[in-house]
Amino acid sequence: MVNWWWVRHGPTHRRDMNGWTDVPADLSDTLALARLRDFLPADAPVISSDLTRAIKTADAIQSSRPRLPHERGLREIHFGAWEARTFEEVQEEDPRLIRRYWEQPGDVKPPGGESWHELSVRVNRAVDWLTGEAGDIIAVAHFGTILCQLQRARGCTAVEVLEQRIDNLSVTRVSWDGKSWRPGEINHIPE
Repeated sequence: MVNWWWVRHGPTHRRDMNGWTDVPADLSDTLALARLRDFLPADAPVISSDLTRAIKTADAIQSSRPRLPHERGLREIHFGAWEARTFEEVQEEDPRLIRRYWEQPGDVKPPGGESWHELSVRVNRAVDWLTGEAGDIIAVAHFGTILCQLQRARGCTAVEVLEQRIDNLSVTRVSWDGKSWRPGEINHIPE
C-alpha cells in the first residue's frame, strides 16, 4: 500500500488566477506548521512542486524526513494568458470562455494555458512514476494538483471534485493498493 499525503502549500493571500506564477507562501503560522509536521508520517520522504510556495512549505515541514527533488509535474494548473489576473479582468475580456472553463472543466483551456484534463494527465504521470510498491510519500502541492488526484481516487467528474474544499496547510490522503486509488482523509487540518 502506498499512501500519498497531499499537503496544500501555505497561503499566498492573492486573489488572482495564480497557477504557474511563482509567488511566496505566508508561513508565519508556525503552530499550524508544527501540528502539520507532527501529524505526517515521520519517515516519509517529502517532495514538492518546483514553485516557491510549495518548496518553502515543504522545507518548513520536512524536519528530519528525506527530501526528494522538486517535481515540475506537480505544479498547479497553468492559466496561460490569465495568469496573475483577476476573474473580473478575464470576465471582461472573454466572458464566454471563462464561464465554460469553470462550468465545463475538461478540455476547455485559457489561451496559452492548460485544461483540467491536461493537468490531470501531467500530474498522474508524475505520481505514477513516483509511486513505488509500499510506503508513504508527503507531497506539497496545489489546489488543482490535489483535486485531480482526489478525482482519480473517487472516480468522479471534474465538476464534482471542484466542489471540494482544499484549504492551505491541509492534508488529503490518497492510497494506491496496487490495483486502484482510494481516498482517505480529505482537507484535514491537524489540531
